[in-house]
Amino acid sequence: MRLDGKRYWINPHQIESIETNPDVTLCMLSGKHVVVRNSPEDVIQKIIEYRRLIGAFKNEE
Repeated sequence: MRLDGKRYWINPHQIESIETNPDVTLCMLSGKHVVVRNSPEDVIQKIIEYRRLIGAFKNEE
């Protein structure tokens, strides 16, 4: 969720890193930076849930 409360979706496979400074910033492979309300732990949990949903973990076992 953006700081203004607007919901949107990001392709988690395009996230290069997550920074806290103090806002949580997703650094994308494209070079863009997206500031979000979620904690880093929440972002990581949502990525894990998404990867389970699409069956990505089956390929990694």
